[in-house]
Amino acid sequence: MSATLSTSALDDLCVNTLRFLSVDAVQQANSGHPGLPLGAAPMAYVLWTRFLKHHPANPHWFDRDRFVLSAGHGSALLYSLLHLTGYALPLEQLQQFRQWGSITPGHPERGLTPGVEVTTGPLGQGFGNGVGMAMAEANLAARYNRGGFAMIDHFTYGIVSDGDLMEGVASESASLAGHLQLGKLIYMYDDNDVTLSAGTDITFTEDRARRFEAYGWHTQSIEDGNDLAAIEQALGAARAETRRPSLILVRTHLGYGSPNKQDTFEAHGSPLGVEEVRLTKRNLGWPEDPPFYIPEAARTYFLEVADRGEKAEAKWRSKFPAYEKQFPELALELQQLMQSGNTALPAGWNADIPHFPTDDKGMATRVASGKVMNAIAAHLPALIGGSADLDPSTYTALKGLADFEPSGVSARDRQGSNGGGWSCAGRNLHFGVREHAMGAIMNGMAAHGGAVPFGATFLIFSDYMRPSIRLAALMGLHVVYVFTHDSIALGEDGSTHQPVEQLASLRALPRLIVVRPADANETAIAWCVAVETYNRPVALILSRQNVPTLDRTQFAAADGLRRGAYILADAPNSTPELILIASGSEVALIVAAQQQLLAQNVQARIVSMPSWELFDSQPQEYRDTVLPPTIGARLAVEAGVSQGWYRYVGDRGDVLAVDRFGASAAGEIVMREYGFTVENICTRAVALLHV
Repeated sequence: MSATLSTSALDDLCVNTLRFLSVDAVQQANSGHPGLPLGAAPMAYVLWTRFLKHHPANPHWFDRDRFVLSAGHGSALLYSLLHLTGYALPLEQLQQFRQWGSITPGHPERGLTPGVEVTTGPLGQGFGNGVGMAMAEANLAARYNRGGFAMIDHFTYGIVSDGDLMEGVASESASLAGHLQLGKLIYMYDDNDVTLSAGTDITFTEDRARRFEAYGWHTQSIEDGNDLAAIEQALGAARAETRRPSLILVRTHLGYGSPNKQDTFEAHGSPLGVEEVRLTKRNLGWPEDPPFYIPEAARTYFLEVADRGEKAEAKWRSKFPAYEKQFPELALELQQLMQSGNTALPAGWNADIPHFPTDDKGMATRVASGKVMNAIAAHLPALIGGSADLDPSTYTALKGLADFEPSGVSARDRQGSNGGGWSCAGRNLHFGVREHAMGAIMNGMAAHGGAVPFGATFLIFSDYMRPSIRLAALMGLHVVYVFTHDSIALGEDGSTHQPVEQLASLRALPRLIVVRPADANETAIAWCVAVETYNRPVALILSRQNVPTLDRTQFAAADGLRRGAYILADAPNSTPELILIASGSEVALIVAAQQQLLAQNVQARIVSMPSWELFDSQPQEYRDTVLPPTIGARLAVEAGVSQGWYRYVGDRGDVLAVDRFGASAAGEIVMREYGFTVENICTRAVALLHV
C-alpha cells in the first residue's frame, strides 16, 4: 500500500489507470470500444486485485481461477489488466492495439495474448465457455480431490454484457448451469442499459435478476458500479454460495466520465475522439498528457498481484508430493490430464480398440463409433462428453462411467442412467436439447484443460453449433464432434432432418478436420485421429444405416484413413481408365460398381476419401499417386452437395451428389430415387470415358 495515498485514493487511482490505458489504446488505434472499459473498470479492478487467483508469470498454472471477458469488445480493458498485473504484455502492445502484427487484437484471442483464456467476440459465446470451465473444474475436483488435498479448487469468473444475455446461447448455457448447481461460477453483469445502436429500453426490458433466479442462479444487484465496497461484498457472498452459480448485476454507466457521450450508444463502438478524451480525463481528474500514463503508485499496487500469485502457486505445488505419496495412481493420472498436447495420452489408451470382422450386412458407423469410444474411454480419463438429448441415437453413452449431475438429483428416477449413478465425477454429460450451448461448453472444457470433450447430435443440427465450431477451430481446441444421421439415407424424417449442405459447410471451416468413415474399421481409425489431433477440432460424420464392413484382406487397410484418401482397390487387370471416389456409406456403392464395370471390361480404381483436410495435408507426390493427373475420368459419389468436389475430379470429371433437399421415404428408396445406385454410378462413369 502506498505510504502517501489513502486506500480510497489509491483505489481511485488504479481504477482510472485502467480506464485511461484502455481509452488511450482505443483512441490511438482510432478503432475500438471505449464505453465498457470506462464503466466496468471498477468491478474488474476489485475482482483482479482482491479475488482472482492467478500467477501472471505462469499463465498456465492449472489451479488458477479462470476469467472470461464474454463482452469481448471491451478487450482494451482486459489488455490493461494483463499489462498492469505483470503478464508478458508490454505497454508497447497496448499502444499497438488492433494493429497488424500485434498481440492485442480487437477481440481477445486465445493463444495469441498471454492470459487470455478463450477467444470471445460473438456475444454469448464466452458465457457458455465459462459454464464449460466450471463444469471441468467440478468434474476434476470430484475425481481427484481427496481428504486434505484440494488439488483442483478454483473459480470461474466473467464479465458479461446486455448483448451476451440477449443471445440464445447464454440462455441455454445459463439454464444448464443452474441445473448443475455450478456454485463456483460467478459472472458480473455490466448492466448499463445501452447496446451498440440504442438503449435497451427498445429491446431488452425483462427482469434479468428474476430470469436468472428462475434458472437456479444466485443473484445480487449493485446500484452504483463505482461502489468498490459493494462489489467486494457481493463477490464474497457469491463465493460463499456453493450450490448456485452467481450473477451480480452491476449498474454501470457506459462511457463513464465522458461529458458528452456517457450513457449513449456513441460510446459503445467508436473512439471518443481527441477532444472528448481530453474532456473525460479532465472530468475525472486525470492528466491530459502524456497518453498511456501509469502512476507509479498504481503500477506498484497492481504488481502485488503477481507476488500473491507466485506464492499461491508455490503453496499448491508444495502439496503435490504428499498427495502423490498418498494417492500415487490419482496423482499420475492428474498429472497426465494437466499436460497439454498428445503427450498427455496415457500408454495403452488405444489397446482395446476393436477390429471389426468382414460383414456384408455390417453396421452403422454410429454403432461402430459407440463401441470404439467406449473402448477408448476406459483408458483415456480425459474423454468426457455427451449429446444434445440423443444418446440412444448417437450411441455416445460411456458405459459404467456415471452421469455428471449434482448430488441433489440423486433421488431422481435413474432410468436411462449409464451406470454408476449421479456424480460430478461422472463422465457422461447431459446437455439437454441445447446444441448451441453444447458447442460453447465443449470449448470451455477444452480451454480449461484436463478434458477431451465430445458432443453429439444429428449432422443437420450442426448448424445450431456452427459459431462454437468456428471458434473451436480458431482457438485450435481439442474437441470432438460426433455427428450422426449423415445423409438423405436416414429416411422417413424427411428433408428437415436430412443434411445436404452441412458437409460442405463444415469443410469450409479452416482448421476443422472433417472425417466421414466408410465402415466400422475406418470409424475406429477416425477415432484414433480425433484423439491424437490435439490442436484442431475433429468432426466425425457417421451413418444411421448399416454399411458393409469391408474385407481388408481384399481391400487396403483402414489405416489409410489417416492420409485422408487412399486407394481402396486398384483396377484388377491393368492401368485404371477411371477413378471412382467416395466417402462414408457411398464407398460400398463404388466397391460394387467397380465389379460391375469390370464385367464391362472397364478398369476402375476405387478411392475412399473420408477426409479432404487430411488428404490436402499430404505431400503432392502422395496425392498424385492416389489421383494421378494423367487419369482425367473421375467420378465422385457423395450424398451431399457437390460443392468442393470438382477440385478433386477436375475438368473431365463428374460428381454424383445431392444439390437439392431430401424427401420423406425409407432411406433406401430416397437414395435410389436420387440416383445413388450401382447402375447409375456405372452409367455416369462409362460416360466419362467418351468425353
